[in-house]
Amino acid sequence: MNSPVKWSVVVFALVLWPGDWAWAQPVFGPSQNPLAGSRVFGTKGCAKCHAVNGVGGTVGPDLGRIARSRSFYDLASAMWNHLPRMVEQMAQQGVTRPQLKMQETADLIGFLYTLNYFDAPGNPEVGARYFAEKRCITCHQVSGSGGVVGPNLDFFKQFGSPLFVAAALWNHGPQMMEAMKSQGIERPAFIGPELHDLLAYLVPASAGPGEGPVYVLPGRADTGRRLFTDKRCIACHRVGGEGGRVGPDLVERGVRRSLLEFSAAMWNKAPAMVTAMKARGIAIPELRPEEMADIVAYLYAVGYFAEPGDAGKGKTLANNKGCLRCHGASRGRVKVADDLTKVKGLESPAAVITALWNHAVVPSPGPGGKGGWPEFRPEEMADLVSWLQSAGKSR
Repeated sequence: MNSPVKWSVVVFALVLWPGDWAWAQPVFGPSQNPLAGSRVFGTKGCAKCHAVNGVGGTVGPDLGRIARSRSFYDLASAMWNHLPRMVEQMAQQGVTRPQLKMQETADLIGFLYTLNYFDAPGNPEVGARYFAEKRCITCHQVSGSGGVVGPNLDFFKQFGSPLFVAAALWNHGPQMMEAMKSQGIERPAFIGPELHDLLAYLVPASAGPGEGPVYVLPGRADTGRRLFTDKRCIACHRVGGEGGRVGPDLVERGVRRSLLEFSAAMWNKAPAMVTAMKARGIAIPELRPEEMADIVAYLYAVGYFAEPGDAGKGKTLANNKGCLRCHGASRGRVKVADDLTKVKGLESPAAVITALWNHAVVPSPGPGGKGGWPEFRPEEMADLVSWLQSAGKSR
């Protein structure tokens, strides 16, 4: 996959976000589709200035290599804060600033949010070394070399999927622990990059047809939420502050794991989790790869929206940042700009961000890139959106 559009074929739309949350806003799905967002990224000319994992323009940052966690409001505030500089660069290149429809904004931000969902390919030579050093070779064969205690891995093409790996390591973990114990083998631990390389070694070694579908695609968040309860994960783990306290909160703010990091964590912590479940009389659940995909989709999607904004703070911000000096104000009989509390069609966060992006007048940056353009932190953007939405509901 060597372009943003080609990359996007691996992106699968997650379904509507379940439950009654502060934002009645779907995460992904028919109303927010990362695949469609990749097309917006291309057709609106974003790739002329921004690369995705090394492919695209170099004027702006590579959007696939921004490591920190990004919620909807992280992305929305970044789009707004950099708009004057982006407009200036587009003017220099003779590019007309694209206007966005609400659906396009929702899809585009969905695309940007999922950029870090997948991991970069590992190093097969290093993976071969890990296969020996971690003592995997003692029990498993690859290309005719290795033990026969466990299954031959030549025919496990699904190991190309981190989600299949996570399910396999979880389901067979207890048996593998017993086998290693009987042979005096110390149970190995993995960090994310090590698992990247190990998989890179196993995938080309696969000589036979896949044993069923390869689950590399994000799953269904609503199903994952149900499974998280049905499989008793919630008895020990919190999600966004709700659930048990035996294990860590799996979506603690600021914590974001890639699929392989998730798989590695599942393996590394399996002994402690098994012990905790046995102590509480909880049967160790089996997880099919598609169920693992759904659970990961649920955990991944919880962090999409930041903490719900505060409408009161949003109104204060609009005043302090100077928004109200133009919006709703008049000079003589001439209205400077629309009254923000009377603008229709701001029912969703994506609709608000669309209106902000399509802002009619964007001043050029002043000396040093500074000017009169107000900037917002992600939490301030959430507050501003909350105020605009509450104003719309009160009409």
